[in-house]
Amino acid sequence: MKKDFPSSELPFAYRHQPLSGNIINGLGETEKIAATQIFHGSGARELEWGKLELFFGLINPFKVSWLNLVNRWMLRNADGVISKNKRNVESLSDMTSEIKELAMKFGAGSVGISPMIKQALYKHGEINYTNAIVILYPMDGNEMKYVTTNRAGAETMRAYMEITKAAITISEEIRAMGWRARAYCEGADILHIPLAINAGLGELGKHGSLICREFGSSMRIATVLTDLPLNHDKPIDIAVDDLCIGCRRCTIDCPVDAISDDKQMVRGEEKWYVDFDKCVPYFTETAGCGICIEVCPWSKPDRGFSLSEKLLEKRAKKLNKEKFINI
Repeated sequence: MKKDFPSSELPFAYRHQPLSGNIINGLGETEKIAATQIFHGSGARELEWGKLELFFGLINPFKVSWLNLVNRWMLRNADGVISKNKRNVESLSDMTSEIKELAMKFGAGSVGISPMIKQALYKHGEINYTNAIVILYPMDGNEMKYVTTNRAGAETMRAYMEITKAAITISEEIRAMGWRARAYCEGADILHIPLAINAGLGELGKHGSLICREFGSSMRIATVLTDLPLNHDKPIDIAVDDLCIGCRRCTIDCPVDAISDDKQMVRGEEKWYVDFDKCVPYFTETAGCGICIEVCPWSKPDRGFSLSEKLLEKRAKKLNKEKFINI
């Protein structure tokens, strides 16, 4: 049964409908190709759905717009001067531990490290860093209960500001060591979720967002790209699919029915996918929506670890039973 969220009837529409976002995103494409910017662009090129993004900015409440401006002002320090005194890295393990400790000290809720991978680049994207330090920052669950309202929108922007501060400070510390580093705190420049998955921070959920054990999907992601030598974490299995395959919480509560119960072929990979054309206009009208994140069982406070443990245990028992039957 659906909860009482704002109507899916929107007071605006494109006069000339742009090319389907699903086509741009590569829905149904069997060849492995890079993603294309479509919404929340960097400004480097005109986007097919750019007018909707402009409209989104214009209708945002003052507090959300102000926090967004402050966040963008902070991003002027995403890159900067590198110390001429390069610190030698004698132990990858020690340096990796030091960076992770710094990330947690500066406000990260969780941190993982991945090599830079091509799946994190948009079409025509070129970034020549070797490593990615991916950090997560939790949103306030008490505020996110008010999804589709300005209150939750303000909390989302507050979380973006906090993770931006953390990412920038980490990049500054690394540059002070004499190594290149740049903070990426928006999805317009790189794709954070593939890096987060590769860094062992979680798995992709049915609602198209990262799910981690610590915060479910109720968090923001930022990345620091660097040449500083570091050990890499590995992808993890926390049994997200074990729950998502049978759970229909987000599919039921999505007012515009944008979430499918089945994985789709997207750019040569079978994965969970959210219908862009249905989701983003509603997202624009409701201050960033967030319904699927809020209702997700993984996002309940302090539930992820026990949920993952139970699901993995259930899977192991099922596999053992099947193995016994086949003997």
